[in-house]
Amino acid sequence: MRNVSIVGIGQTVVGEHWDKSLRMLGVEAIGTALADAGVTTVDALYVGNGYGGAISSQTQVGALIADYAGLAGIEAYSVDAGDASGGVALRTGYMAVASGAVNIALVLGVEKMTDQVAAERVTSRNLSLDADFESIHGATQIALAAMIMRRYMHEYGVTLPDFEGFSVNAHANGVGNPHAMFRKALREGAFGKAPMVADPVSLFDGAPDADGAAAVVLVSSDAAADMVPRPIEIAASAVATDAFALQDRSDLLWLRAVEVSTNKALEQAGLERSDISLFELHDAYTIISALTLEAAGFAERGHGWELAAGADRAIGRAGEIPIATLGGLKSRGNPAGATGVYQAVESVIQLRNAAGD
Repeated sequence: MRNVSIVGIGQTVVGEHWDKSLRMLGVEAIGTALADAGVTTVDALYVGNGYGGAISSQTQVGALIADYAGLAGIEAYSVDAGDASGGVALRTGYMAVASGAVNIALVLGVEKMTDQVAAERVTSRNLSLDADFESIHGATQIALAAMIMRRYMHEYGVTLPDFEGFSVNAHANGVGNPHAMFRKALREGAFGKAPMVADPVSLFDGAPDADGAAAVVLVSSDAAADMVPRPIEIAASAVATDAFALQDRSDLLWLRAVEVSTNKALEQAGLERSDISLFELHDAYTIISALTLEAAGFAERGHGWELAAGADRAIGRAGEIPIATLGGLKSRGNPAGATGVYQAVESVIQLRNAAGD
């Protein structure tokens, strides 16, 4: 297995792009990534897209975007893992280069959530739930998050305002990100007064659905050294799954897939948790942030919320375990299946010391 490095990154501004199609967003991010890497062609394109078929009436996204980007003839396809699609696409590209099967891989995460609005979008998003045992009974992603949050509050005696720090931190960081959807700080105390969407998940708790695309160029670390001044090596990569539906999980308040994948990645990299100075997590809802910090081993069970508490937050940029340093999903916006690649791009920006404010 070869070591793999990121030599190029690209991203679009996250927001409501009414004037751009799915393919246009993808090609914009690709162009920036290729220019950043100093290459004009690649051997393969792997696209993370969770809802193109349901929301944009478009499947075959990999071949479509390869053609539109002037990369026709290369290996190209999309992977579908719901909101985790971007991360799984990155894993796919990493494995292709690490194995030696591909020399230059382009990984793209792209989503066009605003092709539908309101109830239509909720219905489309439900396709990533269990059709036979969840969505058929009226469950939605936000409703399931609300039930988990309510159970967490009951089990550990936590109140709604205790989660506020996650959203305040994300917005404070997003103010300085020119690619963020909401570049505005969240006033202390506003979180608990926001309108409820699915009690106890409020408008200031859940991340906003958005359009966007992000891309990275992967090559072997040996090749990377001669391509760009500062390649960023992928020290480890791991993916895991849990029981698909919530009712089938042995523990509702433990993200088993997070635990397994984190442990595998740290072991591969030869790192301890104390070595980590930046942690990108999927903060679609504040409860998921708390549970992820716990399952990843950065907080004791039932205490993940405490890392967001107080003025000197442990999750802040100057804290012990910074998260959402460029705004996270809450401030940067949640382009669903593109999110994992955005997180990779944002991590590269930090590791290049190029994040500025």
